[in-house]
Amino acid sequence: MKKIAFIGAGSMAEAIISGLVTQQVIDSANIFVTNKSSDERFDYLKREYGVTATRSLQQLLQDADLVVLAVKPKDILETMQSIKEYIHEEMLFISVVAGVHTTSLEGIADKQVSIVRAMPNTSAAVGRSATALAANSHTDEVQLQTAITLFETVGSVSIVEETQLDAVTGLSGSGPAYIYYLVEALEKSAESIGLDSETAKQLILQTLIGAAEMLQKSPKTPAVLRKEVTSPGGTTEAGLKALQAHQVQEAFIACVEEATEQSKWMGNQISKELAKYVVPQ
Repeated sequence: MKKIAFIGAGSMAEAIISGLVTQQVIDSANIFVTNKSSDERFDYLKREYGVTATRSLQQLLQDADLVVLAVKPKDILETMQSIKEYIHEEMLFISVVAGVHTTSLEGIADKQVSIVRAMPNTSAAVGRSATALAANSHTDEVQLQTAITLFETVGSVSIVEETQLDAVTGLSGSGPAYIYYLVEALEKSAESIGLDSETAKQLILQTLIGAAEMLQKSPKTPAVLRKEVTSPGGTTEAGLKALQAHQVQEAFIACVEEATEQSKWMGNQISKELAKYVVPQ
């Protein structure tokens, strides 16, 4: 990576920039950023990470070998049209724009460009994202490895087919919110049984961290680990029976399935809208 251009300067762009700079993957002088209007955001990124913030598209994209698209889905058409004259086929595009297919981006660009779609999650802000990547047919192994290197600065990386990204969105893309929802429930239960909030928070967070580390390091399945904690007639069994009575496992399955279907629907709607502007190949 000689020069990286970020189009969009929101929280995900910042997380990636922070990872790149902190882990010294690329010199901050070779990171260029633009956004639509916020001068305050520009000043912050320049001050915090030493990047170059510019609204000159020529300065942004000249000699850039990697372009990160980090705008909202509603802005992707305007973005691609505004940079179209600067796009060349040696560029690698990495898109974190939810729901926008590589064929749509390629069609608007009207060039056979290399594109990797990424679905990180908000844990990228603390370097713990679970990110899935899917590459189009023009992306070679070196370019894919570049994308992997970039996202490994903010967490772990999995390679999937583009058709699987909706499932990834439903599972890990939205996943942090499911965990936060679970923690909310545990905090409410702690209050109901007489624990103060600070003590409860410490106990809950360490329990989650410990369980996650056990799952990561142990060769045993979640079912086996659960059974090892569950003594017949004991407290854990009593609690699990209550969860089963309320069909909590089924609720989580339905949650992920519903989020996946919503991702598919949103992606199809965006693709239909962008299809009007795609140049036939």
